[in-house]
Amino acid sequence: MANLKDLFVSKVRVKLIQTFLKDPSEMFYVRQLVRSTGEEINAVRRELARMEERGLVKKEPRGNRLYYFFVKSYDFYQELISLTAKTVGLGAEIIKNKNKLGNIKFAMLSGRYARQMPRKSEEDIDLLLVGAINLPELNKIVRKAESAREKEINYAPMAIDEFQFRKSRRDPFLQNILSSGRVMLIGDEEEMVT
Repeated sequence: MANLKDLFVSKVRVKLIQTFLKDPSEMFYVRQLVRSTGEEINAVRRELARMEERGLVKKEPRGNRLYYFFVKSYDFYQELISLTAKTVGLGAEIIKNKNKLGNIKFAMLSGRYARQMPRKSEEDIDLLLVGAINLPELNKIVRKAESAREKEINYAPMAIDEFQFRKSRRDPFLQNILSSGRVMLIGDEEEMVT
């Protein structure tokens, strides 16, 4: 059974989890993980062995390399996806720059964006922000994330009164957002949905 002690015992493990879950469908060989984390090869190998023993990762031989991937059936997988989305990439930038972005009541990433999955339709959004938002600062952060990810990010900034109005009218666009999976970056999920 998974245990919280499995997770945060070393900085190497934290870096490995972030690397694996930044793109959960990706497989990595040891040298890639060493380059990505900036840690010593023996430390990475030791931590991979511990993570494998606890059921976080599995390995698969391909050619002359051993590839590692994160186990999606791990008990805390969903929670780790959320934590990773908040600590790397766009989520981390939104949280880090929340004061520059204005007075944000809610900020969320779509679950599909956090898992690096394609949107179901072009109307789906990757990021929703509600509040008094500094749009030039938001645009700058989103453009930086787009160039890092090499993919366009659909985002929707909304004023609080517009959000409340659309929610009270059961606006299809907003209902689609609120009924989908999400990673809350700022604000209380329960308050946003109800």
